[in-house]
Amino acid sequence: MSATFRLRTAVAGVLAVGLIGAAAATATATAAATGPGTGNGGNENGADAGTGGATASAAPITPGGPSAAARTNTVTADREQVRQWEEFRLRGKVTGIRAGTAVRLQQMQHGSWKTLPATSVVNRSLDYSMRVKLGIRGVNRIRTVVAGQPSDPVTVTVR
Repeated sequence: MSATFRLRTAVAGVLAVGLIGAAAATATATAAATGPGTGNGGNENGADAGTGGATASAAPITPGGPSAAARTNTVTADREQVRQWEEFRLRGKVTGIRAGTAVRLQQMQHGSWKTLPATSVVNRSLDYSMRVKLGIRGVNRIRTVVAGQPSDPVTVTVR
């Protein structure tokens, strides 16, 4: 069997599964649109008398993964004040983002966010940790960005 034939068979199988899933979603949406009291059993949720009334959701599935609204990125610093070039730690938690995704550190400089050379990776628990050293004295606003999702800024004062 050639590789081209196997690839075509695999693509056809994926397309068939996609068409079956779309037909099921359309049937569920149609049943939900008819309202309560309709269906084979005529009970209040529109299900057959012996099925228990469970229905599948017809929510759209995005091929690229969770939508931006489902993604969150929160970060905290272990200290609010540090000395210049003293190391401190940022800890963060994400949702809707895959483990292994890169974490970037950004600092507000002259009115815009600048990416710093500190990086980390989201672990299997969807947490991350990053050691940071800052050299600009005064109040520093920093944040992390994971998969395009920025966290709320954290303020760290450098003495």
